[in-house]
Amino acid sequence: MNVLESEWVRSWSFFDLSAGATAIVGLRYAMLAGAAWVLGYWLFKNRWIHRKVIARFPASTEVRREIAYSLSSVVIFGIVGALTVSAAHAGWTQMYFDVDEYGATWFWLSIPCAVLLHDAYFYWTHRLMHHRRLFRVFHRTHHLSKNPSPWAAYAFAPAEAVVEAGIFPLAVIVMPIHPLAFGIFMGIQILYNVLGHTGYEFHPRWFIDSPLAKVLNTPTNHAMHHEFARGNYGLYFNVWDRLMGTNHPLYEARFREVTGRSKVRRESTTEPGAVSLRETRS
Repeated sequence: MNVLESEWVRSWSFFDLSAGATAIVGLRYAMLAGAAWVLGYWLFKNRWIHRKVIARFPASTEVRREIAYSLSSVVIFGIVGALTVSAAHAGWTQMYFDVDEYGATWFWLSIPCAVLLHDAYFYWTHRLMHHRRLFRVFHRTHHLSKNPSPWAAYAFAPAEAVVEAGIFPLAVIVMPIHPLAFGIFMGIQILYNVLGHTGYEFHPRWFIDSPLAKVLNTPTNHAMHHEFARGNYGLYFNVWDRLMGTNHPLYEARFREVTGRSKVRRESTTEPGAVSLRETRS
């Protein structure tokens, strides 16, 4: 029996469900964003520095702000997750608890279907939140990170966190999905979100000239979105941006510049806690 179907979970109060969901989301986020931070901003900072998309590191005050807003977002995600589980137990969604009900094939297919649904949801809600009448309330907080760190992945204002969490109930309402499949989807979502905010381009130089670049998104794409606050609205894929003509015009050139760097040296800047990069070719 799935843990979410068990009688002891059914007996939980809404506070218990919210606390449990918050703990799960928070632990996943802390592990992935924390790992990216340790690797890219501590252990391998000097070795990977030439792949830093925006050629400086964020100040410690910026990182602390990102962590603080991430904590509030995790709580909101936990509450929306608890509401989603409660709705599922009430029979208001298509969430199911027995894999045999739809079979193993649909169990695994439902995961990429959820990713495709989320990608479309993210693009259009993200683009909408850039409307001048909505930006300040919903999305301005996230764009305080002009040079994001992994902790910017969930650094949302409360209003935006509610919008971002909207994919939880939407997914289980529009399609049958098992809780375990939904959990795998959420793991993919957090992983991709963190990778997009690492500030490092990890794709090889040839990627931008391959057919994959027409489909998949890159950290360079999203770093430019934070840098210029326009264009590059996609999450997992670059399809919607290409279809709607919203890729930044310098995206491909920037990707080639970042992935074509040879070696760099670090320099101090006037910004406290920041480091800039200067390319030096041998």
